[in-house]
Amino acid sequence: MSHWLQRPKQIEFVRLCSVLFRCLRLFPEMAQQGAALQSYNNELVKCIEDLCAKRDELHRQILTEEEEKTKIQNDIRILTERLAKVNESLSKKMATRNEFDRTIAETEAAYMKILESSQTLLNVLKRESTNLKEPTASSSPPPQQKGSKKEQTT
Repeated sequence: MSHWLQRPKQIEFVRLCSVLFRCLRLFPEMAQQGAALQSYNNELVKCIEDLCAKRDELHRQILTEEEEKTKIQNDIRILTERLAKVNESLSKKMATRNEFDRTIAETEAAYMKILESSQTLLNVLKRESTNLKEPTASSSPPPQQKGSKKEQTT
C-alpha cells in the first residue's frame, strides 16, 4: 500500500462516496457525474499505488547499489594501500639493485686494471727473463778464472 494513502482515509472516503451516491440518486444527472468521479478516483488511486510500488522498487535498487558502492570504495582503499606498499618495496629494491650495479661495475673495472697490470708484469718478466738468458757483449761479466772470487780478492 502507498505511504501517503492509509487505510482509515480510504474507509472514510468510501463512506463519503456512499453518502454522496445516496444523495445523487435523487438527481440522475448528478448521479452520472458521481459515478464518473468514483471511476476517476479508483483509477487515480491505482495509478498512485503503481507509482509508489515503482518508487519502492527503485528505492531497493538504490540501497543495493549504495551498498555495492561502499564495498567498492573499501576495496579501492585496500588496493590503494597495497599499491603504496608495493611501490615502496619496489623503490627500495630498485635502489639496492642500482647499488649492486654500481658495485659490480666498479669491481669489474678494478679487475680489468688488475688483468692489465698482470699482463704488463708478465710481459716485463718475459723480457727480463730473455735478457738474463742471452747475455750481450757489452753487458757480459768477465770470464771467471779458476778459483773462487774470495781467493782472488784476498
